[in-house]
Amino acid sequence: MATPIGASALVAALRREGLRVVEVGNWRTHNRNHVGAWGPVHGVAIHHTVTSGAAHSVELCRRGYSTLPGPLCHGVITKDGTVHLIGHGRTNHAGAGDGDVLRAVINEAPLPPDNAMDTDGNRHFYGFECENLGDGRDPWPAAQLDAIERASAALCRHHGWTERSVIGHLEWQPGKVDPRGFSMHWMRERIAERLDHAPGWTRGETAAAPAAGETEDEMPEYLSIGQTKGLALPPGRWVPLPWDTEWSDTGDVHAKGSQIVLAGPASYAGDLRLRVAELPAGAELQARIQLDRADGDRSDLPWDEAPATGGTTTLVMPVTGRIGKGTKLRLMACQYGTEPVQLERAELKLQVWKG
Repeated sequence: MATPIGASALVAALRREGLRVVEVGNWRTHNRNHVGAWGPVHGVAIHHTVTSGAAHSVELCRRGYSTLPGPLCHGVITKDGTVHLIGHGRTNHAGAGDGDVLRAVINEAPLPPDNAMDTDGNRHFYGFECENLGDGRDPWPAAQLDAIERASAALCRHHGWTERSVIGHLEWQPGKVDPRGFSMHWMRERIAERLDHAPGWTRGETAAAPAAGETEDEMPEYLSIGQTKGLALPPGRWVPLPWDTEWSDTGDVHAKGSQIVLAGPASYAGDLRLRVAELPAGAELQARIQLDRADGDRSDLPWDEAPATGGTTTLVMPVTGRIGKGTKLRLMACQYGTEPVQLERAELKLQVWKG
């Protein structure tokens, strides 16, 4: 049973983790405590705002809507990595979710599928809204991902939790997709690594986080590969994409002829483009990332899709995330027509940061 962190202690914990914190208005007393209990707290929920612009995102989350009054979270993490604190206490961010998921979070066990809405999440979770359109294409800057990781770790340290106490909204409430654009499994791996170090640790360093402007971004490797000879896609079956063409691979990231795109540890950002002919109108073309983990487990990340119009169907899917040591990544395609169709072309372009 965890008592919610105090307002001053929250500010101190976030800043100790190396975060830039902005206290917005009356955030210390801005809450929804009059409509329900706040606490005990058991975890942290990550969301995306479906908005653009820092000021607009912060203000919307602070005030809310006529049908959903604010605050809509405890903090808004903008694209520059700033944490804007807007509420302390009960906030309208998690809603009703799956009690089995909450029990798994409490026990720090693997998460079950979220298939019920029987438990009050606003009572039991801290919430961070992260500035992003949530369309799978709006980028997640490195500074923002780093801030999500640090903010989550700050609360985990305070309560003595592990990374398993941090979940995405999509893992809590059926029908939710946020945060879209990165994997929560990948984020939890980063949080776990951070919790192995002292507060303020910077990845790749042993010292505290340097002041802004003192570091330079590591240059990524560039990977550009394709499937240009065509590939039969049967209806309703996921098919791994083979790669027959390599236009560029500056860091020997991809083994020629292999379905495996890259192996961890690595961070990556880019997109996959698929083109299919003669998929009937109303059908769907889908793609997703599949991960083979070092422990032998295989997991499929959420898919992206494009509706067919009866002619040529094109799908562009962001491919962004991080994989740990020993994890291998491949890409899968599927179509939901009634007959086999031909995948005319697949192109993958990635920036890859090894290690």
